[in-house]
Amino acid sequence: MKKRILFAVLGLLVVIAILAGIKVLQIKTMIDQGKKFVPPAEAVTTAVVTSDSWAADLTAVGSLSAVQGVTVAAELPGKVVKIAFESGATVKKGSLLISQDTSSEEAQLPGLLAQAKVARTELERAAKMVADKIISQADYDKAVAAHDQALSQVSNMRATISKKTIRAPFNGRIGIRQVNLGQIMKEGDAIVTLQNLNPIHIDFSLPQQELARLHSGQGMRITCDALPGEAVNGRITAITPLVDADTRNVKVQATATNQKEKLRPGMFVNVAVALPGRRQVQVIPATAVLYAPYSDSVFIVEDAKDHKSKVLRQQFVRLGEKRGDFVAVNSGLKGGETIVSTGVFKLRNGQAVVINNKLAPSFSASPKPENN
Repeated sequence: MKKRILFAVLGLLVVIAILAGIKVLQIKTMIDQGKKFVPPAEAVTTAVVTSDSWAADLTAVGSLSAVQGVTVAAELPGKVVKIAFESGATVKKGSLLISQDTSSEEAQLPGLLAQAKVARTELERAAKMVADKIISQADYDKAVAAHDQALSQVSNMRATISKKTIRAPFNGRIGIRQVNLGQIMKEGDAIVTLQNLNPIHIDFSLPQQELARLHSGQGMRITCDALPGEAVNGRITAITPLVDADTRNVKVQATATNQKEKLRPGMFVNVAVALPGRRQVQVIPATAVLYAPYSDSVFIVEDAKDHKSKVLRQQFVRLGEKRGDFVAVNSGLKGGETIVSTGVFKLRNGQAVVINNKLAPSFSASPKPENN
C-alpha cells in the first residue's frame, strides 16, 4: 500500500516537472520572439521645408467703428405725435425723425411775442424820454432789461419747440426704431441709432516695439468673414500718443471706404499693416507642428542606419508668423528637409515609417474652405 502511494507521488512530481519545463520553454520562446519583434512601419504623409518670400506685414486683430455714430435720444420729455422714418433707411442731415407734442408751447408763444412787442414799444418810448431828460437813466435801463427778458423768453420757447422736433444730426443709416406713436418719452430716452458707414474706422493695437515702423497714411488691409475671399484696403489715420501701461501696446486707428456698406461697426476683422520690402522665410504646413508647453517640434523623416528604411527624428523648432495653412520657422529646420505633415500627435522619436502621400491634403497660403 505504501509503495503504491509512493509511486503515485513520484509520478505526479514527474508530470509537474514535465509541465513546468514545457511552460519555461514556452516563456523563453515568447521572450526571444519579443526581442526580435519589430513593430510595423507607420504610414505618414510628408512635406518639404521650402523657402518663400513673404511681404513684411504687421498683423493684428481689430474691430470696426463708425466714423460718426450716435444713439439719437429725446432732449425733453413729451408725447410722440409723428414718426417720420423707417427702420434701416438712409437719411440726410436735417431729416425729420420724430415730432413731439408742442401744442402747449405753441399756445404760449403768441403771448410771449405780445409781451416782447410791448417791451419794445416801452423801450422806444423810454429812449425818447431819457433823451429829453424826462426819466432817469435808471428807468431807461429797466426798460432795456425788460425788453431783453421778453426776447429771451420768446427765444427759449422757440428753442423748446425746436428740441421737440428731432432731426438727423448727420448723414447715415438708421437702425431699428425704439419708440412708438403716442409714447410719452422722458429726457434721454433712446429713439434710434444712426451710423455713418462710409467711410469706416478700424481700431486695433500693435506692440510698442513696432511703433517706429508706423506712421499716418501708411497702407493696410483688412479681411473678415463677412467678405470671404475679399480684402479691403485702407490707411492709418491716427496713432495714439500713449502706450497702454498694462499691455505695452499702442492703439492705432485706420480708415477704409465702405461704399457697399457690407462692413458694420462692431465687426471683428483681421488687420495687416503693409511694410516696405519682403523677407525670406522657411515655411512648413501648420499641421506638421506638435505643439507643447515646453517647446514646439516637428518630425523629420530620414534614412535609417541600414539605409533600407525611414525613421523619424524629433526636432524642436521656433515658429514665427502664420499665413493660411503655413507657418514660418525661425530656427530649427533647413530648406529641403522632409517632415511629417499630418498626424504628428501619434508619432514618437525613432519610429519607423513609410511615406504615403496619396491622401496628403493640399496646403495654401489663402485657403478657401468649402461651405459644408
